[in-house]
Order: sequence, then C-alpha cells, then structure tokens
Amino acid sequence: MLFNFNNTYADKLDGFYTPVQSAKVPKAKIIKVNTELAAKLGLNLNNLSKKKQTEIFSGNIAPDGASPIAQVYAGHQFGGFVPQLGDGRALLLGEIIDDKGARFDIQLKGSGRTPYSRAGDGKSALGPVLREYIVSEAMYALGIPSTRALAAVTTGENVMRNQQYLPSAVFTRVAASHIRVGTFQYFAARGEINKVQQLADYTIDRHYPNIKQEANETENPYLSLLIAITDAQASLVAQWMCVGFIHGVMNTDNMTVSGETIDYGPCAFMDYYSPDTVFSSIDRHGRYAYQNQPPITQWNLARLAETLLPLIDENTEHAIELATNALDKFPEKYTEHWLAGMRAKIGLSIVEENDLALINDLLAAMDGQQVDFTLLFRNLADLLQGQEQEVYAQFKDASLFKVWVERWRERLSHETQNTDESIQLMYQKNPIYIPRNHKVEEALEAAVSHADYSKFEVLINTLSNPYQPQEGKEEYTQPAPNELSVYKTFCGT
Repeated sequence: MLFNFNNTYADKLDGFYTPVQSAKVPKAKIIKVNTELAAKLGLNLNNLSKKKQTEIFSGNIAPDGASPIAQVYAGHQFGGFVPQLGDGRALLLGEIIDDKGARFDIQLKGSGRTPYSRAGDGKSALGPVLREYIVSEAMYALGIPSTRALAAVTTGENVMRNQQYLPSAVFTRVAASHIRVGTFQYFAARGEINKVQQLADYTIDRHYPNIKQEANETENPYLSLLIAITDAQASLVAQWMCVGFIHGVMNTDNMTVSGETIDYGPCAFMDYYSPDTVFSSIDRHGRYAYQNQPPITQWNLARLAETLLPLIDENTEHAIELATNALDKFPEKYTEHWLAGMRAKIGLSIVEENDLALINDLLAAMDGQQVDFTLLFRNLADLLQGQEQEVYAQFKDASLFKVWVERWRERLSHETQNTDESIQLMYQKNPIYIPRNHKVEEALEAAVSHADYSKFEVLINTLSNPYQPQEGKEEYTQPAPNELSVYKTFCGT
C-alpha cells in the first residue's frame, strides 16, 4: 500500500464535498516524482512499479484507502463575491500522517471534471503544472510555508487553451490541508452557521489544537481561531515580501487557514525592485501588486471574520468589536514578522527603534533604479568585504544608496556580533537562486513545445539549494535580459 490514508475531512465533514472519480487518461507518463518528499511522507515507492506509480499519479486508478472528493467553497475573486466555486479540476484523494505525526492532504490537480467545474474541462495544461512544481518546491527550499509537489505526469491528451491545443498533465499536490477562507464563506453565505461551527471546530483540531489545550471557561475559541489565522497569514505574507514573491491572485479561495502558500497560477518573483510590480495579466488594476499584498491579506481576513461573527458572540455588535480588535492587530503583527526578516537580510540580529526607517530608506533608494531585488540583498554581504564599486554599479544613480550604506555601517557597529557573523547571517537569509521568471519560461517552453524536461530538471535541482553558490549555475543568478524584462503571467489552467 502506497498511502496509509486516514481521511478525517471526508469522514467528519459530510456535506462539505462531493465524491468524484478522476477521469481516465490514455497515455500517462511520469515527468517527475519527488522522492525526497515521498520519503518524508513515509511513502515506499520502491515497493511500487513504475507502471503502478504512473496509474496512481495520473488518476487512472485510485490507491487503496482513497476517498476521492471535490471540496466545495466560495470566494471573493478580485473583490467580487462568487457564492459557489469549489474544486473544478482537483480531487482530494485523502490524508496521510507522516512519521512526525503531521497530517497532509494528497490532492490530484487536472484530474477531470467535477460538479464544480462550471464550464471548465477539469484538466490542466502542462505548463501550469510544471510552474506549480517549480515554484512550490522553490518556496519550500526558501523556508516559506507552502504546498508541495509530489508528482507530475503527462496524460497523452491535449487541452484547448487560448485557442491552441496544449499537452495536458496531472499534478499531485501535498498540503497541510485545503481549507480556505472561501470554505467558511460558502456555508456562511448560505446561512448554515452550524456548518461554519463544524468547520471551525475541525480547523482548530487539525491546525490549532493549542486553542483547546490552553482554553478555559472565559476564553473564546472562535476568536482565538481568528487571531491564530491572522498571525499565521501575517508571518506568511511577510516572508513573501522578504523574497520579492508576488502571488498574483490573492482571492479568498486562494488563502488557506493553515498559513501555507497555495495555488501558484500567475505567480512570479520580482526582478527589479518596484513596489507596484504586478505580473498577472488578469490583474489589470494592480489589486494584488507587490505592495498591496499585506493590506489585501487583512481584507481577506476580514471576510473570514465575518463568517465567524455568530460564533464569536451572540451579540452581533460585540462580536464585531472583538473581531475588529483582532484584525486591527494585523499591521503590527505583519510589521513585526517583516522587520525580523528584513533585519536579518541586512545582517542585524538585535532590535533598535530606528530599524524600520533604515530598511524603508534602503527600499526607497532602490526604487526606480533598475536594481535587482534578490541580487542587491545578496551582494550587501559582498559590499562589507570590500566590493563596494561592484554593488554601486547596480544602480543608475547610487547617490542615495551610498548615503544609506554609511548609516548601515554605523548601525552594524551597534551589533554584539562581529562583521563576519553579520556577513554569514546575510548569506543565510538572502537567496542567490530564485525562480527567475525567464528561466522558468525557458523550462516550460522546452517541456511544452519539445517534450524536453532537461531544463526543468536543472532548474528544480538548482532551486533546491537556494542559499549556497553552485558551480556552473551563474546564469540562474542573473535578472532577465532587457528584451525579456517585460513579463506577464497567465493562469493558463
């Protein structure tokens, strides 16, 4: 048996999903199985033939113990509420518990139509499958909470996208869970408060058991749940901001209550620093631009809070007051997490009052200067080792940056650690390799157009070790050439 399933969502939450069988595909072929993740999950792939693995990861057969279901949820999409969305092209096979006692969902994406597919075909094009594999694994390697990639297989079928036929694929995703803000919204919008409470209790048991363990008669578990999710999301988005990650489609149905990054559709990493950077072709007004990610997170959390109000207090006005007080703490929590990350990026280990201004002034000096976000922070450590001119040369006009460097050097002198320790901290916290947009596109183009997965493999291997220089991988450290610097992403699912 490959998966030792223990399916609490299907067993305990009747009415939150629809049982569905995946579609059969004609010529499934494995692109990649994540053997490192499989081992972590306790999956013994050696006991399973390649053919059997292919059949399972393509959805052609359901593994023993699976209870395939399509989950239902709603969501605010670009600010507009859609009362029913749901898994239109995904199936939750079940849950497994790893050797550390952690519970994970195993989900197929691109496995065919479900009752929630609406006009969609339920399939996935190969490109988006590979993009999610690349970026989700890169995020994991960067230390950022994320869903992960277990497998990708081609199906032998084509799907129509943007008036052209493209090869299709199935993606196997691993997540702490697939409970979304939109899952709560679906039942709240229908007035099914008993189901909202059932889901909240399940979420507490699965993700925040300390709420019950620490509770006493005077505490409010549902307010505590809102507070816990708020902190988890504040931490997550702060980590996005520290590496220049732009999710691209922060709808409430793409926000998990576990605090994991999920749904890598039109995502991208910022090259040149600009706070209003947006890549998604469907985000025409920049709602989900880089600088808007923290306030949008708070907005999404407010939508979650609305679903929990009847559980927080029977008196609606008092419930709103309690929830508002919890949400009002988001900016402070976010800034706390972000400042901790940014301090480390510039080699600071102790806290001083003016650190926020110091970091904001660095970003202001970078803005509009065609300075690569990832390289600049990585090269600050080099600057401390005498390579000043090389770092200054990254700027069109380095005058503001030079002034900042003198302030930074003075601030570093307050540290209890020595300069070498600050340098090592910066190397540990500033990646040298990220999923550069042009390198991702190179890998996708080779795979989709030529069935050549060599660039995909090299990119995956490079990104698995983002903080250590790798011989012969210099091209993966550089921003896109000027002719490729204008970049748009598409959902393309």
